[in-house]
Amino acid sequence: MNRKHFLSSLLAAGAVIPGVNAIAGIPGTTGNQPVVPPYLKPGDTIGITCPAGYCPRPDLDASLRIIESWGFKVRIGSTVGLRDFTFGGTDQQRTADFQEMLDNPEIKAILCARGGYGSARLLDKLNYDKFVQHPKWIIGFSDITAFHCQVNSKLNTASLHSKMTNSFPDNFRTADPVVQDSITSIYNALTGKKMSYTGTTQMANRPGKATGIVVGGNLAVIQSMNGTQSELFTDGKILFLEEVSEYLYNIDRMLGTLERSGKLKNLAGLILGGFNYIRPDDPGEEFGRTVQSMVLDRVKNYSYPVCFDFPIGHQRNNYAIKCNMVHTLEVTTKAVTLTE
Repeated sequence: MNRKHFLSSLLAAGAVIPGVNAIAGIPGTTGNQPVVPPYLKPGDTIGITCPAGYCPRPDLDASLRIIESWGFKVRIGSTVGLRDFTFGGTDQQRTADFQEMLDNPEIKAILCARGGYGSARLLDKLNYDKFVQHPKWIIGFSDITAFHCQVNSKLNTASLHSKMTNSFPDNFRTADPVVQDSITSIYNALTGKKMSYTGTTQMANRPGKATGIVVGGNLAVIQSMNGTQSELFTDGKILFLEEVSEYLYNIDRMLGTLERSGKLKNLAGLILGGFNYIRPDDPGEEFGRTVQSMVLDRVKNYSYPVCFDFPIGHQRNNYAIKCNMVHTLEVTTKAVTLTE
């Protein structure tokens, strides 16, 4: 369909599309009102697919029990159980499965089974026309950050950064309360509840208050999107970052890429989640810096609030957060809060 004709028809129908309807007075909206997919209701279907790493079918059992207890149906994608080395099937198989999830009107949300690597290989192979007409929640984190960047920046649509099926506990009732809360946060977000979060007070935190659209995800994936069609736009926004299993020097290099490309310059606020399982330096090649010191050095010329150890990332307290939606971040010496 001709894009100009398609957009004109949507406008005539009163639809909300990217680039239309400014949110007055809210930083980070750049004059656009983000598209929020419909929230889920009992009986709706969640599709599960593997756009990155492979996931054996039995690994879904725990998540299926919990999702169905929420009142949702589940559609298991064709890539679940497939394996092409580290991937959940070939590029062609993973693309076809994700495309079917995007296009199928019965599927109201797409939950990625796991991260790993491979999502970015699909971004330019997918057609988003039906997704734009009927947006739905894309759910996941880590490597799934590639999809968050794509739908948040290119399509101006909200998505859900959260745990995936491989993080659901085998027995929800006996699981750690933090794990229970983080899994329940997925349900709360998908059903439209207003979300709020409490961070930790840290000596390195920089006080302040900011309101803006929240975007972010995995540091390595975000910096790899720079210069592509899926590049994340950060001006006036609250950016959150998390990382796992990296060397300190490589974290510094990735932060440097964000700074040099202007991604840290005009933020409303900066949230650092978990930076876990840092790889040890080689003996005699110690880097001599911490994540906190590297971050503060990169943002020393800016005045927005900064907080560390927020409950997002490769950890038990990885809470669901709605990307590309307006939140307020408040950092004081006594408390850290993020509120939708």
